[in-house]
Amino acid sequence: MIRLLRLFCLAVLLVVVSASPAAAHDVRAGADLRIAQTIAGAELTLVIKATTRVPGPLRVEVIGFPSAPALDLRLRSTADGRVTHGTAAPGRPAQFRVEETGPHELTVGAGGETAVIPFRVLVDRGSGWEFLIYGGLFVAGLLLVGGLLTGAFNRRGRPAVVVTAVAAAGISVAALIVVLEPWLPARPPDGAEPRPTGSALGRPYVQRVVTTVPARPAAGEEFTTRVELFDGSTGRPVDDLAVHHEAMAHLVVTSQDGRYFRHVHPLRTAPGRLEVRLRADRPGRYLTYVELERTDSGGQLLTGSFTVAGPERPTASPGPGIQDAAAGTVTVTPAVPRAGRPATVEVAVNGTPRPWLGMAGHLIVRAEDGEFLGHVHEMGTPGSRLRFTFGFPVPGRYFAWAQYATDRGITTVPFTVEVPR
Repeated sequence: MIRLLRLFCLAVLLVVVSASPAAAHDVRAGADLRIAQTIAGAELTLVIKATTRVPGPLRVEVIGFPSAPALDLRLRSTADGRVTHGTAAPGRPAQFRVEETGPHELTVGAGGETAVIPFRVLVDRGSGWEFLIYGGLFVAGLLLVGGLLTGAFNRRGRPAVVVTAVAAAGISVAALIVVLEPWLPARPPDGAEPRPTGSALGRPYVQRVVTTVPARPAAGEEFTTRVELFDGSTGRPVDDLAVHHEAMAHLVVTSQDGRYFRHVHPLRTAPGRLEVRLRADRPGRYLTYVELERTDSGGQLLTGSFTVAGPERPTASPGPGIQDAAAGTVTVTPAVPRAGRPATVEVAVNGTPRPWLGMAGHLIVRAEDGEFLGHVHEMGTPGSRLRFTFGFPVPGRYFAWAQYATDRGITTVPFTVEVPR
Protein backbone atom coordinates (compact mmCIF):
# COMPACT_ATOMS: atom_id res chain seq x y z
CA MET A 1 0.00 0.00 0.00
CA ILE A 2 2.79 2.42 0.89
CA ARG A 3 4.47 1.61 -2.44
CA LEU A 4 1.24 2.38 -4.35
CA LEU A 5 0.87 5.67 -2.47
CA ARG A 6 4.42 6.63 -3.37
CA LEU A 7 3.83 5.81 -7.01
CA PHE A 8 0.63 7.89 -7.09
CA CYS A 9 2.36 10.90 -5.50
CA LEU A 10 5.21 10.58 -8.01
CA ALA A 11 2.70 10.53 -10.90
CA VAL A 12 0.99 13.68 -9.56
CA LEU A 13 4.34 15.46 -9.28
CA LEU A 14 5.24 14.48 -12.84
CA VAL A 15 1.94 15.95 -14.07
CA VAL A 16 2.69 19.18 -12.19
CA VAL A 17 6.20 19.42 -13.63
CA SER A 18 5.04 18.72 -17.20
CA ALA A 19 1.99 21.01 -17.05
CA SER A 20 2.62 24.34 -18.74
CA PRO A 21 1.23 27.47 -17.09
CA ALA A 22 -1.51 29.44 -18.80
CA ALA A 23 -0.29 32.09 -21.21
CA ALA A 24 -0.35 35.61 -19.87
CA HIS A 25 -2.69 36.82 -22.61
CA ASP A 26 -5.11 33.89 -22.68
CA VAL A 27 -8.75 34.76 -22.04
CA ARG A 28 -9.90 32.64 -19.11
CA ALA A 29 -13.34 31.72 -17.88
CA GLY A 30 -14.32 33.92 -14.96
CA ALA A 31 -12.09 36.82 -16.11
CA ASP A 32 -13.25 40.10 -17.66
CA LEU A 33 -12.13 40.86 -21.21
CA ARG A 34 -10.76 44.41 -21.58
CA ILE A 35 -10.18 45.83 -25.07
CA ALA A 36 -8.87 49.34 -25.77
CA GLN A 37 -10.34 51.16 -28.77
CA THR A 38 -9.68 54.53 -30.41
CA ILE A 39 -13.04 55.55 -31.81
CA ALA A 40 -14.76 58.86 -32.63
CA GLY A 41 -11.64 60.76 -31.57
CA ALA A 42 -11.67 59.26 -28.06
CA GLU A 43 -9.64 56.64 -26.25
CA LEU A 44 -11.75 54.14 -24.33
CA THR A 45 -11.69 50.62 -22.92
CA LEU A 46 -14.53 48.17 -23.41
CA VAL A 47 -14.97 45.71 -20.56
CA ILE A 48 -16.89 42.53 -21.41
CA LYS A 49 -17.71 41.17 -17.99
CA ALA A 50 -17.22 37.51 -17.17
CA THR A 51 -20.17 35.19 -17.67
CA THR A 52 -20.89 32.71 -14.90
CA ARG A 53 -23.77 30.81 -16.47
CA VAL A 54 -25.44 30.25 -19.81
CA PRO A 55 -28.17 31.11 -20.56
CA GLY A 56 -27.51 34.20 -18.53
CA PRO A 57 -26.64 37.91 -18.54
CA LEU A 58 -23.65 39.50 -20.26
CA ARG A 59 -22.69 43.06 -19.27
CA VAL A 60 -20.53 45.45 -21.30
CA GLU A 61 -18.99 48.48 -19.57
CA VAL A 62 -17.16 51.49 -21.01
CA ILE A 63 -14.20 53.29 -19.42
CA GLY A 64 -13.37 56.66 -20.97
CA PHE A 65 -10.12 58.65 -20.68
CA PRO A 66 -11.46 61.09 -19.54
CA SER A 67 -14.75 60.66 -21.37
CA ALA A 68 -16.13 58.59 -24.19
CA PRO A 69 -19.09 58.93 -26.55
CA ALA A 70 -22.19 56.80 -26.22
CA LEU A 71 -21.70 53.55 -28.10
CA ASP A 72 -24.21 51.62 -30.17
CA LEU A 73 -23.63 47.94 -29.49
CA ARG A 74 -24.77 44.86 -31.37
CA LEU A 75 -24.12 41.39 -29.98
CA ARG A 76 -24.30 38.42 -32.36
CA SER A 77 -23.78 34.73 -31.72
CA THR A 78 -21.78 33.39 -34.64
CA ALA A 79 -23.15 29.90 -33.93
CA ASP A 80 -26.87 30.56 -34.46
CA GLY A 81 -26.91 34.17 -35.70
CA ARG A 82 -28.98 35.47 -32.76
CA VAL A 83 -28.64 39.30 -32.53
CA THR A 84 -29.38 41.71 -29.66
CA HIS A 85 -28.83 45.46 -29.45
CA GLY A 86 -27.89 47.90 -26.70
CA THR A 87 -26.12 51.17 -25.87
CA ALA A 88 -23.37 51.91 -23.39
CA ALA A 89 -21.44 54.90 -22.07
CA PRO A 90 -19.19 55.53 -19.07
CA GLY A 91 -21.29 54.79 -16.00
CA ARG A 92 -24.09 53.28 -18.11
CA PRO A 93 -23.29 49.65 -18.97
CA ALA A 94 -25.21 47.63 -21.54
CA GLN A 95 -26.91 44.42 -20.48
CA PHE A 96 -27.32 41.52 -22.90
CA ARG A 97 -28.48 37.93 -22.60
CA VAL A 98 -26.45 35.08 -24.02
CA GLU A 99 -28.01 31.71 -24.73
CA GLU A 100 -24.90 29.64 -25.33
CA THR A 101 -21.16 29.57 -24.94
CA GLY A 102 -18.70 29.88 -27.81
CA PRO A 103 -17.86 32.49 -30.44
CA HIS A 104 -19.68 35.85 -30.50
CA GLU A 105 -19.16 39.23 -32.16
CA LEU A 106 -19.63 42.63 -30.52
CA THR A 107 -20.15 45.42 -33.06
CA VAL A 108 -19.31 48.89 -31.68
CA GLY A 109 -20.42 52.08 -33.40
CA ALA A 110 -19.80 55.77 -32.67
CA GLY A 111 -19.14 58.92 -34.71
CA GLY A 112 -19.59 57.12 -38.02
CA GLU A 113 -16.96 54.49 -37.14
CA THR A 114 -17.59 50.79 -36.58
CA ALA A 115 -15.54 48.03 -35.02
CA VAL A 116 -16.34 44.31 -34.89
CA ILE A 117 -14.76 42.55 -31.92
CA PRO A 118 -14.74 38.75 -31.91
CA PHE A 119 -14.70 37.05 -28.51
CA ARG A 120 -15.82 33.86 -26.82
CA VAL A 121 -18.32 33.38 -24.05
CA LEU A 122 -16.63 31.01 -21.62
CA VAL A 123 -18.12 29.23 -18.63
CA ASP A 124 -15.94 27.27 -16.23
CA ARG A 125 -16.87 23.58 -16.07
CA GLY A 126 -14.96 23.03 -12.83
CA SER A 127 -11.78 21.12 -12.23
CA GLY A 128 -11.64 17.45 -13.14
CA TRP A 129 -9.52 16.94 -10.04
CA GLU A 130 -12.50 17.71 -7.81
CA PHE A 131 -13.79 14.20 -8.46
CA LEU A 132 -10.60 12.73 -7.05
CA ILE A 133 -10.61 15.10 -4.09
CA TYR A 134 -14.19 14.51 -2.99
CA GLY A 135 -14.16 10.89 -4.07
CA GLY A 136 -11.01 10.24 -2.07
CA LEU A 137 -12.44 11.93 0.99
CA PHE A 138 -15.68 9.96 0.68
CA VAL A 139 -13.88 6.61 0.37
CA ALA A 140 -11.53 7.56 3.21
CA GLY A 141 -14.52 8.36 5.39
CA LEU A 142 -16.08 4.97 4.68
CA LEU A 143 -12.81 3.24 5.44
CA LEU A 144 -12.41 5.12 8.72
CA VAL A 145 -15.88 4.07 9.81
CA GLY A 146 -15.09 0.51 8.72
CA GLY A 147 -11.82 0.59 10.64
CA LEU A 148 -13.54 1.76 13.80
CA LEU A 149 -16.17 -0.98 13.52
CA THR A 150 -13.54 -3.59 12.78
CA GLY A 151 -11.54 -2.53 15.81
CA ALA A 152 -14.63 -2.69 17.99
CA PHE A 153 -15.44 -6.31 17.03
CA ASN A 154 -11.95 -7.69 16.47
CA ARG A 155 -9.73 -8.04 19.49
CA ARG A 156 -6.48 -8.46 17.57
CA GLY A 157 -7.02 -5.05 15.94
CA ARG A 158 -4.66 -5.68 12.98
CA PRO A 159 -7.36 -5.36 10.29
CA ALA A 160 -8.48 -2.08 11.88
CA VAL A 161 -4.96 -0.71 11.68
CA VAL A 162 -4.68 -1.64 7.99
CA VAL A 163 -8.05 -0.11 7.13
CA THR A 164 -7.26 3.05 9.07
CA ALA A 165 -3.88 3.33 7.34
CA VAL A 166 -5.53 3.03 3.93
CA ALA A 167 -8.06 5.71 4.92
CA ALA A 168 -5.26 8.00 6.09
CA ALA A 169 -3.48 7.42 2.78
CA GLY A 170 -6.66 8.41 0.90
CA ILE A 171 -6.97 11.60 2.95
CA SER A 172 -3.31 12.39 2.32
CA VAL A 173 -3.73 11.96 -1.43
CA ALA A 174 -6.82 14.18 -1.44
CA ALA A 175 -4.98 16.82 0.61
CA LEU A 176 -2.03 16.63 -1.78
CA ILE A 177 -4.29 17.24 -4.77
CA VAL A 178 -5.91 20.21 -2.97
CA VAL A 179 -2.46 21.75 -2.40
CA LEU A 180 -1.25 21.08 -5.95
CA GLU A 181 -4.51 21.83 -7.77
CA PRO A 182 -3.47 25.37 -8.89
CA TRP A 183 -0.59 23.81 -10.86
CA LEU A 184 -2.50 20.84 -12.27
CA PRO A 185 -3.79 21.02 -15.88
CA ALA A 186 -7.34 22.37 -15.91
CA ARG A 187 -10.23 21.27 -18.08
CA PRO A 188 -10.98 23.72 -20.90
CA PRO A 189 -14.08 25.83 -20.20
CA ASP A 190 -17.28 25.48 -22.17
CA GLY A 191 -17.02 27.58 -25.32
CA ALA A 192 -13.23 27.42 -25.56
CA GLU A 193 -11.59 27.35 -28.97
CA PRO A 194 -10.46 23.86 -30.04
CA ARG A 195 -6.76 23.33 -29.62
CA PRO A 196 -4.82 23.90 -32.85
CA THR A 197 -3.66 20.80 -34.70
CA GLY A 198 -0.92 22.49 -36.71
CA SER A 199 2.81 22.69 -36.16
CA ALA A 200 4.15 22.52 -32.62
CA LEU A 201 6.18 25.62 -33.49
CA GLY A 202 3.02 27.74 -33.56
CA ARG A 203 1.36 29.69 -36.32
CA PRO A 204 3.40 31.65 -38.89
CA TYR A 205 4.22 35.27 -38.24
CA VAL A 206 2.11 38.00 -39.76
CA GLN A 207 2.86 40.02 -42.88
CA ARG A 208 1.37 43.51 -43.23
CA VAL A 209 0.38 46.17 -45.72
CA VAL A 210 0.06 49.72 -44.35
CA THR A 211 -1.90 52.25 -46.40
CA THR A 212 -3.87 55.45 -45.86
CA VAL A 213 -7.22 56.63 -47.16
CA PRO A 214 -6.78 58.91 -49.05
CA ALA A 215 -3.48 57.56 -50.35
CA ARG A 216 -1.73 60.91 -49.78
CA PRO A 217 -3.30 62.68 -46.77
CA ALA A 218 -3.18 66.45 -46.47
CA ALA A 219 -1.88 68.16 -43.34
CA GLY A 220 -4.73 69.22 -41.06
CA GLU A 221 -7.24 66.88 -42.72
CA GLU A 222 -8.60 63.67 -41.20
CA PHE A 223 -7.48 60.43 -42.82
CA THR A 224 -7.65 56.71 -42.10
CA THR A 225 -4.59 54.59 -41.42
CA ARG A 226 -5.27 51.02 -42.54
CA VAL A 227 -3.26 47.95 -41.55
CA GLU A 228 -4.02 44.71 -43.40
CA LEU A 229 -2.63 41.49 -41.89
CA PHE A 230 -1.80 38.31 -43.82
CA ASP A 231 -0.61 34.85 -42.86
CA GLY A 232 3.05 34.41 -43.77
CA SER A 233 2.52 30.93 -45.26
CA THR A 234 -0.89 31.08 -46.93
CA GLY A 235 -1.44 34.77 -47.70
CA ARG A 236 -4.89 34.64 -46.13
CA PRO A 237 -6.15 37.39 -43.80
CA VAL A 238 -5.05 36.92 -40.20
CA ASP A 239 -8.03 37.09 -37.87
CA ASP A 240 -6.78 35.32 -34.75
CA LEU A 241 -5.15 38.13 -32.79
CA ALA A 242 -4.79 37.62 -29.07
CA VAL A 243 -5.69 40.42 -26.67
CA HIS A 244 -2.25 41.84 -25.89
CA HIS A 245 -2.01 44.31 -22.99
CA GLU A 246 -5.75 45.00 -23.19
CA ALA A 247 -5.83 45.63 -26.94
CA MET A 248 -5.99 43.64 -30.16
CA ALA A 249 -3.21 45.85 -31.52
CA HIS A 250 -1.22 48.90 -30.46
CA LEU A 251 -0.38 51.40 -33.21
CA VAL A 252 2.34 54.01 -32.74
CA VAL A 253 2.59 56.72 -35.40
CA THR A 254 5.41 59.28 -35.35
CA SER A 255 6.67 61.87 -37.77
CA GLN A 256 10.22 61.40 -39.02
CA ASP A 257 11.37 64.38 -36.92
CA GLY A 258 9.68 63.01 -33.78
CA ARG A 259 7.46 66.04 -33.19
CA TYR A 260 4.25 64.13 -33.96
CA PHE A 261 3.34 61.13 -31.82
CA ARG A 262 0.21 59.01 -31.44
CA HIS A 263 -0.31 55.78 -29.49
CA VAL A 264 -3.74 54.49 -30.51
CA HIS A 265 -5.70 51.25 -30.75
CA PRO A 266 -7.16 50.62 -34.20
CA LEU A 267 -10.56 49.14 -34.86
CA ARG A 268 -11.08 45.73 -36.44
CA THR A 269 -13.29 46.62 -39.41
CA ALA A 270 -13.01 43.30 -41.28
CA PRO A 271 -11.15 40.01 -40.91
CA GLY A 272 -7.45 40.87 -41.01
CA ARG A 273 -8.08 44.63 -41.29
CA LEU A 274 -7.40 47.30 -38.64
CA GLU A 275 -8.24 50.99 -39.10
CA VAL A 276 -8.00 54.20 -37.11
CA ARG A 277 -8.72 57.83 -37.99
CA LEU A 278 -5.91 60.32 -37.46
CA ARG A 279 -5.04 63.92 -38.25
CA ALA A 280 -1.48 65.16 -38.87
CA ASP A 281 -0.56 68.82 -38.55
CA ARG A 282 2.60 68.89 -40.70
CA PRO A 283 3.78 67.42 -44.02
CA GLY A 284 6.50 64.81 -44.32
CA ARG A 285 7.20 61.15 -43.79
CA TYR A 286 5.45 59.28 -40.99
CA LEU A 287 6.51 55.96 -39.47
CA THR A 288 4.05 53.34 -38.21
CA TYR A 289 4.69 50.57 -35.69
CA VAL A 290 2.07 47.90 -34.93
CA GLU A 291 2.48 45.78 -31.80
CA LEU A 292 0.34 42.64 -31.83
CA GLU A 293 0.31 39.02 -30.79
CA ARG A 294 -1.17 36.18 -32.77
CA THR A 295 -2.89 33.32 -30.93
CA ASP A 296 -0.53 30.36 -30.52
CA SER A 297 2.36 32.47 -31.78
CA GLY A 298 4.69 35.19 -30.52
CA GLY A 299 4.49 38.94 -30.24
CA GLN A 300 5.43 41.00 -33.30
CA LEU A 301 6.35 44.54 -34.23
CA LEU A 302 5.25 45.43 -37.77
CA THR A 303 6.54 48.60 -39.41
CA GLY A 304 5.39 50.81 -42.26
CA SER A 305 5.30 54.41 -43.42
CA PHE A 306 3.24 56.96 -45.33
CA THR A 307 3.59 60.57 -46.49
CA VAL A 308 1.51 63.63 -45.62
CA ALA A 309 1.38 66.48 -48.15
CA GLY A 310 0.53 70.19 -48.04
CA PRO A 311 1.58 73.08 -45.83
CA GLU A 312 1.73 72.80 -42.06
CA ARG A 313 -1.68 73.29 -40.48
CA PRO A 314 -1.92 73.16 -36.67
CA THR A 315 -5.03 71.29 -35.59
CA ALA A 316 -7.32 72.20 -32.72
CA SER A 317 -8.01 68.54 -31.97
CA PRO A 318 -4.74 66.57 -32.21
CA GLY A 319 -6.38 63.31 -31.18
CA PRO A 320 -6.79 61.20 -28.06
CA GLY A 321 -4.58 62.33 -25.18
CA ILE A 322 -2.66 65.45 -24.22
CA GLN A 323 0.94 65.94 -25.38
CA ASP A 324 2.65 68.27 -22.95
CA ALA A 325 6.39 68.50 -22.28
CA ALA A 326 5.63 70.40 -19.05
CA ALA A 327 3.32 67.68 -17.74
CA GLY A 328 6.14 65.87 -15.99
CA THR A 329 9.79 66.32 -15.04
CA VAL A 330 11.95 63.61 -16.62
CA THR A 331 15.14 62.35 -14.96
CA VAL A 332 17.42 59.81 -16.62
CA THR A 333 19.93 57.90 -14.48
CA PRO A 334 22.77 57.83 -15.30
CA ALA A 335 22.53 61.28 -16.82
CA VAL A 336 24.64 60.06 -19.75
CA PRO A 337 23.34 56.56 -20.50
CA ARG A 338 25.62 53.92 -21.99
CA ALA A 339 24.51 51.84 -24.94
CA GLY A 340 23.56 48.28 -24.01
CA ARG A 341 23.30 49.04 -20.31
CA PRO A 342 20.08 49.60 -18.34
CA ALA A 343 19.09 53.15 -17.48
CA THR A 344 16.34 54.39 -15.17
CA VAL A 345 13.82 56.94 -16.42
CA GLU A 346 11.73 58.70 -13.76
CA VAL A 347 8.78 60.96 -14.54
CA ALA A 348 7.17 63.21 -11.92
CA VAL A 349 3.51 63.29 -12.94
CA ASN A 350 0.72 65.79 -12.39
CA GLY A 351 -2.11 64.09 -10.54
CA THR A 352 -2.62 60.48 -9.52
CA PRO A 353 -2.00 57.91 -12.27
CA ARG A 354 -4.79 55.44 -12.94
CA PRO A 355 -4.36 52.12 -14.76
CA TRP A 356 -4.38 52.32 -18.53
CA LEU A 357 -3.83 49.19 -20.63
CA GLY A 358 -3.24 47.36 -17.36
CA MET A 359 -0.28 49.57 -16.36
CA ALA A 360 0.33 52.79 -14.46
CA GLY A 361 2.59 54.13 -17.19
CA HIS A 362 4.15 53.44 -20.58
CA LEU A 363 7.48 54.47 -22.08
CA ILE A 364 7.90 54.37 -25.85
CA VAL A 365 11.36 54.99 -27.31
CA ARG A 366 12.27 55.43 -30.99
CA ALA A 367 15.69 55.74 -32.55
CA GLU A 368 16.10 58.94 -34.57
CA ASP A 369 16.46 56.98 -37.83
CA GLY A 370 13.30 55.00 -37.04
CA GLU A 371 15.03 51.62 -37.19
CA PHE A 372 14.27 50.80 -33.55
CA LEU A 373 11.18 51.10 -31.35
CA GLY A 374 10.97 50.03 -27.70
CA HIS A 375 7.96 49.90 -25.40
CA VAL A 376 8.29 49.20 -21.66
CA HIS A 377 5.99 49.54 -18.69
CA GLU A 378 6.14 51.26 -15.33
CA MET A 379 7.75 49.25 -12.52
CA GLY A 380 4.98 49.73 -9.94
CA THR A 381 6.45 52.73 -8.13
CA PRO A 382 4.06 54.13 -5.48
CA GLY A 383 3.22 57.82 -5.37
CA SER A 384 3.30 60.47 -8.07
CA ARG A 385 6.43 59.27 -9.86
CA LEU A 386 6.71 56.76 -12.66
CA ARG A 387 9.88 54.70 -12.94
CA PHE A 388 10.97 52.76 -16.02
CA THR A 389 14.04 50.65 -16.77
CA PHE A 390 15.24 50.70 -20.36
CA GLY A 391 18.43 49.80 -22.21
CA PHE A 392 19.26 51.93 -25.25
CA PRO A 393 20.65 49.39 -27.73
CA VAL A 394 23.18 51.48 -29.68
CA PRO A 395 24.68 54.98 -29.50
CA GLY A 396 22.66 57.77 -31.05
CA ARG A 397 19.75 60.09 -30.48
CA TYR A 398 16.42 58.74 -29.25
CA PHE A 399 12.96 60.27 -29.17
CA ALA A 400 10.96 59.15 -26.14
CA TRP A 401 7.41 59.57 -24.86
CA ALA A 402 6.26 58.74 -21.32
CA GLN A 403 2.51 58.19 -21.03
CA TYR A 404 0.14 57.98 -18.10
CA ALA A 405 -3.57 58.38 -17.46
CA THR A 406 -5.29 60.48 -14.79
CA ASP A 407 -8.82 61.75 -14.32
CA ARG A 408 -7.91 64.51 -16.81
CA GLY A 409 -7.15 61.99 -19.52
CA ILE A 410 -4.04 60.47 -21.09
CA THR A 411 -0.92 62.62 -20.88
CA THR A 412 2.17 62.20 -23.07
CA VAL A 413 5.50 63.69 -21.96
CA PRO A 414 7.98 63.92 -24.90
CA PHE A 415 11.73 64.14 -24.37
CA THR A 416 14.98 63.16 -26.09
CA VAL A 417 17.96 61.16 -24.91
CA GLU A 418 21.50 61.28 -26.29
CA VAL A 419 23.52 58.07 -25.98
CA PRO A 420 27.21 58.74 -26.74
CA ARG A 421 29.60 56.42 -28.49
